[in-house]
Amino acid sequence: MVKNNNNKQDEGLRDVEQALTKTEQFLENHLNIVLYVIGGIIIVVLGFLGIQKFIVTPKNIEAQEQMFSAQNYFSIDSFDLAVNGDGVTFGFLDIIDEYGSTKASNSANYYIGISYLHLGEYDLAIDYLNKFDTDDLLLEPLAKSAIADAYVELGENKKAISAYKKALSYNDNEFTTPSILTKLAVVYEAEGEKALALKTYEQIKADFAKSPDAANIEKSIARLKQ
Repeated sequence: MVKNNNNKQDEGLRDVEQALTKTEQFLENHLNIVLYVIGGIIIVVLGFLGIQKFIVTPKNIEAQEQMFSAQNYFSIDSFDLAVNGDGVTFGFLDIIDEYGSTKASNSANYYIGISYLHLGEYDLAIDYLNKFDTDDLLLEPLAKSAIADAYVELGENKKAISAYKKALSYNDNEFTTPSILTKLAVVYEAEGEKALALKTYEQIKADFAKSPDAANIEKSIARLKQ
């Protein structure tokens, strides 16, 4: 039994040696190709890092600086100037045109979407809000909820319900969830879905009793139970 085990070990070692020999032969025969591949990978990595450091980052900083005026107009509800600029400083549309690949351009999609919502341009609001991409736990549900708001204004309640549900799926929190639930309940009522509206109001009462949206929730629940 010991002899057999030794033979198996010897065979295993020979297999390993043969595999190593074949690898060495491959490297010797294709050394230039291997070096070219490694060199190419290094060049790509260094190029990517260089682009990030010397092009992308400075461009994003510049875009953020150019966007300051538009953000200021947005903060004082001057939405048309925020979107289109004032002829001297950039509006959010200019930011997208000039800095399309930056984080600032992505943020501009959100600002434009909300601005168009206030300006009554609901289809445009939906278009730009759909382009906005974020992982922010509060901003993401707010953006999706704003899309639903636009659908409500367009009289497309079924799409609004779907959009509100999508907004709720991103992050359950005490800041955005009660407000979105309240809007959803109102649209359910408008669609004659009283049972779903009641269930939604009761969810607000049970889970977010301290939120401002729950202040008059008992009235809504009582009305639907009648």
